[in-house]
Amino acid sequence: MTDDPKAAARRAAFDRRRAAYEARPADPAARLSEYLSGHRGVPLSGYMPIRTEIDPRPAMIEAAAHGPVAVPVIRAKGEPLDFARWAPDTEMTTGPFGAEIPATLDLIEPEILIVPLVAFTRAGDRLGYGGGFYDRTLARLRARRPTRAIGFAFAAQEADALPTEPTDQPLDLIITEREIITPG
Repeated sequence: MTDDPKAAARRAAFDRRRAAYEARPADPAARLSEYLSGHRGVPLSGYMPIRTEIDPRPAMIEAAAHGPVAVPVIRAKGEPLDFARWAPDTEMTTGPFGAEIPATLDLIEPEILIVPLVAFTRAGDRLGYGGGFYDRTLARLRARRPTRAIGFAFAAQEADALPTEPTDQPLDLIITEREIITPG
């Protein structure tokens, strides 16, 4: 029996991410903060990290001092994400898939999305968890106006190649604890 290529790629990437998480530096979001400082006031979405995801919250806290910051909210399987306004003192509750979401949903539409991922390539390919939430969301937002997708990951999550599908939305930028990568 042949294994699904995306499932195999996810397993390998989860192992690399776990090791990177355990060895993470003191401030893995420093490069993300550096990039976002040039986009102050632009509505953006971060995420509340789960399991071994790299933590964007230090950069989100800095950004929230200069403009609106949101976190994703899953409404239903197969649907795009919504984004609820977030600040460091926002009362949170547990949402679907175990991610924290604001207890009160004040929805906004971000222009920059900090996107969690399992693996990425330097070409801007992204492998997520398999639900398609970010692909549907980015397709919807990009149909309305320019929307920037920033993959945020540990450098160890980089892959030489990933299985992709026509519905997969590319990353505009990848930021790791080590560098800022512009796909090309």
